[in-house]
Amino acid sequence: MAIAKAERLMNLALCLLGTRRPLSKRELRESIEAYLEAGSDDSFNRMFERDKDDLRELGLVIETVENLDGEVGYLARRDSNRLPPIALDAEEAAALGLAAKVWQQARLAGAASGALQKLRAAGLPEDVDPYEAHGALEPRIPVHEVAFEPLMLACRDRRPVVFDYRKATAARPETRHVEPWALECWRGHWYLAGWDRDRGAERVFRLSRITGKVRSRGTRFTAPVPDVVTVRETVASWAGETADRSALIRLRTDAGYPLRAKATSVRELGDGWDELEIPYGHGLDAWLVEFGPDVVVLEPAELRADVVDRLRAVAKG
Repeated sequence: MAIAKAERLMNLALCLLGTRRPLSKRELRESIEAYLEAGSDDSFNRMFERDKDDLRELGLVIETVENLDGEVGYLARRDSNRLPPIALDAEEAAALGLAAKVWQQARLAGAASGALQKLRAAGLPEDVDPYEAHGALEPRIPVHEVAFEPLMLACRDRRPVVFDYRKATAARPETRHVEPWALECWRGHWYLAGWDRDRGAERVFRLSRITGKVRSRGTRFTAPVPDVVTVRETVASWAGETADRSALIRLRTDAGYPLRAKATSVRELGDGWDELEIPYGHGLDAWLVEFGPDVVVLEPAELRADVVDRLRAVAKG
């Protein structure tokens, strides 16, 4: 089936590129064997529309022209589909290959692979392998959240979105109306920065806390998009990266390695527990809650109280 479709797309592309005048659906159907074998007009129309959309997705510029008799025709002009010469050296090709490999585990894997295929067709040297390994470590960006793809498209197209979002302190999600600006990955989690219409201010949302589907809205942005969106800096400040105090916690042995990496001191208590001193800043209570029963806050008292409140909210939810 994949080979048959690829052959059908190639034949359609050749017909559209090889004609000097627009070809009607009828003429295209008579010129391509796969279309002649379509069982009915409806079947052919659906097949043709899908193929036309697929070719456009691949980058072919297809024009729709209406003649004097009102009949619609299609063609792909060669001057509109001619790429300028592309010259890449080995280092540039390696950088592109590395970028493509980053997305192999994400929903952008197909787009990344297709981009490299287009570069091959445009003249990327055959002796350069952009997928070749250039080190012992290979980058990966995990994307498990269903909300990633619709939000990525909304950021690209500048379309407002609506989604249900559950804050770490809330038992139930609430609806948020957002103008999405940018997506960034920070410490294994994806975050969306944008303009929260209900609050009239910039907000950052963690994708793993979005529940249900992301719905697009056909309206325009109401707030200006900043030239620089500091997603990581915002999240880092919330996560206590700008801490100016210290907190004392108990942590189960062989648990909470991210906390251990941040600790300024570690002392073994025995009975399967350690005592850690860690930087304390805004957002540390939300981070500690994620470790559940493996963490007990000793001091300060306000941090302990915040963690207990969050745990009770989760238990009620």
